[in-house]
Amino acid sequence: MIKINSIYNLDCLEFLAKVDNNTADVAIIDPPYNMHKISWDTFKSHKEFLAFSYKWIDALLPKLKETGSLYVFNTPFNSTFIMQYLLSKRMLFQNWITWDKRDGLGASKRRYSNGQETILFFTKSKRYTFNYDDIRLPYESTARIVHASKKGILKNGKRWFPNPKGKFCGEVWHITSERHKRKKNGKIQKMEHLTPKPCELVERIIKASSNKNDLILDCFVGSGTTAIVAKSLSRNFICNDKEKKYVSLANRQLKLIEAK
Repeated sequence: MIKINSIYNLDCLEFLAKVDNNTADVAIIDPPYNMHKISWDTFKSHKEFLAFSYKWIDALLPKLKETGSLYVFNTPFNSTFIMQYLLSKRMLFQNWITWDKRDGLGASKRRYSNGQETILFFTKSKRYTFNYDDIRLPYESTARIVHASKKGILKNGKRWFPNPKGKFCGEVWHITSERHKRKKNGKIQKMEHLTPKPCELVERIIKASSNKNDLILDCFVGSGTTAIVAKSLSRNFICNDKEKKYVSLANRQLKLIEAK
């Protein structure tokens, strides 16, 4: 019932009801956080927020293939509840990823300044795609790596040589937020979407957990980052957002990519 490579404007539960079961290779979900900064991200209570979260999780999980992967963004606090619920649904925990947003200086004087978000990585089974070579990162100790490239480093009786593609990707991701990237003269600029995710962030997820022509699902697509990155990496997508203005924004940005 849902056409691939399309962005829909429906309530997330209505959208998921139209998606066939066992079709998505990866679901990348950036749902409401209950931060009370905008109407769609405001709930009467934490209990109401969790009830909503559990509803979309229940609707989403059947849409994933048995080999599928799930990534869920949220605050660390909310993620503790979402994680336990996913475990109760027999999803397999893989990683608790900390996104260090490089978002400028915090202002908290009563606790440590918050500059991170959590990305939960779960899979439906032990059979899932993970292209670790495609998401390697540059080594940090450049001088040591130059030396190791020539003579190697002795480890456990064997000589280790650095991989030309870089090191394995860890669980802490240092990627600057769009909010911070778009500052002008040190000032935050008003954006059409309050919390767009950086393409670099979503690109890492899609490269790691899918292959060309796989299907990526996002039922809270916002400004369209998932669709844009999926398109640029030769993946298929089915996306949705209940806010009409965001769907229009996502489609505009998608057309710019298609025109290139």
